[in-house]
Amino acid sequence: MSSLNDYKGKRNFKGTPEPDGTPQESKKIVDHSSNISGRFVVQEHHARRLHWDFRLEKDGVLKSWAVPKGIPLNKGVKRLAVEVEDHPLEYIHFEGEIPRGNYGAGTVTIWDRGHYSIKEVTNKKMEFVLLGEKLQGGYALINTKDNQWLMLKTYDEEEKS
Repeated sequence: MSSLNDYKGKRNFKGTPEPDGTPQESKKIVDHSSNISGRFVVQEHHARRLHWDFRLEKDGVLKSWAVPKGIPLNKGVKRLAVEVEDHPLEYIHFEGEIPRGNYGAGTVTIWDRGHYSIKEVTNKKMEFVLLGEKLQGGYALINTKDNQWLMLKTYDEEEKS
């Protein structure tokens, strides 16, 4: 069973400009010399309610969370992050208008993008470093219940030096 079945099942690709999940780019870009795990993107999504979609390239898809109040910019700030269905890798470049009547209808714009490296992963916690245009530093996602996670900034990149 494809991890994109939920994604594909929620969309009518004749009515939305979103990528349909047909592979069109390489599976994963990994730079082992710099310990980079993959790419990330944050998309500002003006849907029924404004939220930010945080997506990490992992296992050939974009693991995805909806963050209603935005990605934390300051150390120690905790934000709810609701895990949603995996998205295809091509979604990392997606910006546009999802027409009314379609799942997720509204405007999607890229707010930030870059690379990340994993520091630690367990069933309930993921720690990583973001190296984006706006977001820099350590972050964690901590599972609190089912698809609900807390996202927090753990340190600024300058603190590492």
